[in-house]
Amino acid sequence: MQPTMNISEMALDNNFTNSSFNCAVDNFKQVIYPITYLIIFVLGAVGNGLSIYVFFQPSQRKILVNVYMQNLAVSDLMLVSTLPFRATYFLLGSRWIFGDIVCRIMTYTLYVNMYCSIYFLTVLSMVRFIAIVYPFKHWKVANMKYARIICAAIWIIVLVASSPLLCNKIAGYNNPVKCLDLHPSNAQRLLVMNSFVLVVGFILPFCTIIVCYVFAIKALLRSRTPQNKKTICHKKALSTIIITLILFLICFLPYHILRTVHLMHSSCSQANLPMHKALVVTLCLAAMNSCLDPILYYFAAENFKAKVRSLYCR
Repeated sequence: MQPTMNISEMALDNNFTNSSFNCAVDNFKQVIYPITYLIIFVLGAVGNGLSIYVFFQPSQRKILVNVYMQNLAVSDLMLVSTLPFRATYFLLGSRWIFGDIVCRIMTYTLYVNMYCSIYFLTVLSMVRFIAIVYPFKHWKVANMKYARIICAAIWIIVLVASSPLLCNKIAGYNNPVKCLDLHPSNAQRLLVMNSFVLVVGFILPFCTIIVCYVFAIKALLRSRTPQNKKTICHKKALSTIIITLILFLICFLPYHILRTVHLMHSSCSQANLPMHKALVVTLCLAAMNSCLDPILYYFAAENFKAKVRSLYCR
């Protein structure tokens, strides 16, 4: 009889621990997410809305670099448009009121736009690299037609690759009031998906950016362009380098590290509580990229700064 009582006591202790853990994590989410998401929504809607307005001016449409930034701004605006739904969920105490289909779309949209942003930033880095190191006329990527094809390809690939997130077993719940966290009963499949996404969706783009910019800086330092033109070229290139690397290091790197660790060690114990809270913070940082990208446009887009100043003066 005694062993049975011990097993029962252990089960009760385990249930109590899990309940306490879930309560602590949920309370943390219900404080952090609504505040952060609503701030990002306001800043991102204003910044990206203004950016899209500037980019779609007739004089701006013909500038190659701005084509990639147009698509990046559209992706960011789509992401911030989902944040009020997410904030509402946590303000209501983690209770979803918008239905199962909208729940899946919210999860799908977050990851689609996150990885579209990563790839548009990567292609933008490659274009800057080519513009500095090689003559534009010899590269298809410098052609406006091919720029639009590349942007369309990024959208299609990411949309298709993220489509499993529309599946009820991954993004949905049996409980209709739960949403926004990936399905807890499918940890092994999520870990496999994460391994693929980590390599293809983050590590390869991040390494590409670093390689492009290392060689771009070397080329700029060896450049024999006249000093006044060289200074302008350096300023544009270095602005893009610094801002893009900061965005990756602050917004995307912590999230991908913590998400991987979380999926590998996802036990609901008090010892893992700091890691789960850190993951919440890193997801906020990843979403914050959508309101920081306009800084890149202001300093690195062609004629963007002058256009914004003229709008302000008007």
